[in-house]
Amino acid sequence: MIFAITFLLVVVTISLLVTRLAAVALMLTGMSMESARFQARSALAGVGYTTSEAELVVNHPVRRRIIMLLMLLGNIGIPTVVATLVVSLLTATQAENWWRPLLLLVGGLLLLLYIARSQRLETHLNRLLAWILQRWTDLEVRDYVALFQLQNGYAVNEMLVEPDDWIDGKNLADAALSHEGVLVLGIQRQNGEYVGAPRADDIVHAGDVLILYGAVARIEELDERKAATGDAAHRQAVAELDSQQAATAT
Repeated sequence: MIFAITFLLVVVTISLLVTRLAAVALMLTGMSMESARFQARSALAGVGYTTSEAELVVNHPVRRRIIMLLMLLGNIGIPTVVATLVVSLLTATQAENWWRPLLLLVGGLLLLLYIARSQRLETHLNRLLAWILQRWTDLEVRDYVALFQLQNGYAVNEMLVEPDDWIDGKNLADAALSHEGVLVLGIQRQNGEYVGAPRADDIVHAGDVLILYGAVARIEELDERKAATGDAAHRQAVAELDSQQAATAT
């Protein structure tokens, strides 16, 4: 009984590690963190995903191999986990001290959940997995955390433009987000077109997804900025950045 529960926890741990490894590998091919996680978990569980997201995998040979391997492992691992879980529960309920193995099972699953949700452990694990991929595979591995200085409150985020947003209908020159310390790295159009390194005259439309680099707090404020009060918020953001830069210079 204890062996069955231990085996179950080991299988779940391996599944989490495989999913994390696949997500890191997908990120190294250029996918965003959230998309990589979603696709890795979907492939391992065999639940599928939308057509546009599937095309991101199917049209990329490296991503396609990663997802195919995950699907294969999922077909083997998930039935094993389910079968072991059922056997463990049935065996535990028939035992004299049935609460002990159940306590071990629940405690082990809660520990794995804590580990999976820990940001600090995730950072160290991702670095380890990236090193493993660099050492043992031919994936082009880059330390994007160091490259983009993704620390001290800065990050690359996606932002969906909604109809009442301040930036809707503006071109990038008029929006002047760089004056606020926010850079537009790319625009994912609603029709599937992707604009990399957009120009100043590129217009932002509702339904577009902007790939932004900057302070997380500023990007979050920009995401909530509406047309009615947007100009005043923009001027305030520019003034705050100017003040920060002046303080740093002195």
